[in-house]
Amino acid sequence: MYSLIIDSATKVLYISLVENNKKILDEYYIEGNKDHAKNIVSKVDEILKNNKLTTNDLNEVVVGVGPGSYTGVRMGVTVGKMLAVFLNIPLYKISTLKLMASAYEGIVLTSIDARRGNSFGAIIDTINDKYKLEEGMYETNNLLNMDYEFNVSDSINKVNPFYALKAKEIVKEPHLLVPNYLRETEAERNIHD
Repeated sequence: MYSLIIDSATKVLYISLVENNKKILDEYYIEGNKDHAKNIVSKVDEILKNNKLTTNDLNEVVVGVGPGSYTGVRMGVTVGKMLAVFLNIPLYKISTLKLMASAYEGIVLTSIDARRGNSFGAIIDTINDKYKLEEGMYETNNLLNMDYEFNVSDSINKVNPFYALKAKEIVKEPHLLVPNYLRETEAERNIHD
């Protein structure tokens, strides 16, 4: 069984290929500059070719659904949806904040800069896979003053894909999956002003 994990919601594009929930076959951390679109499909293709596989060998796709960069989140989710629908395989989702916390054991503060002194954040007990602070948009200083053992911010630089495969949630209707933006886009806010 081959699982493909994709997250493009932060500055770092994360892609991994896992065999039988036991072995990481390949893993990419690609720092971008608002340019994940140029890498995501080619790197998925490369990771498969490196392992002498094709998309037809995939058994499931897990996508990070944000929060994070508005355009970045959409790219990973769109590629994941496309693969799941065209290959007729299950699509799963995971919070980008959980993915960021996955490499640490304990109480983890994960946050992504949301500008203007705010962060998208959560505090996660990764040992029990429970939220100590639900995902939301918070004042960054308030987040930093909370209790936690590890602080991971702004990008994915270390992931435990096995945690991701345990924490994933099935998407029953892949074409209806919407990223978790946690706030309106700037264009949407401007309409209301």
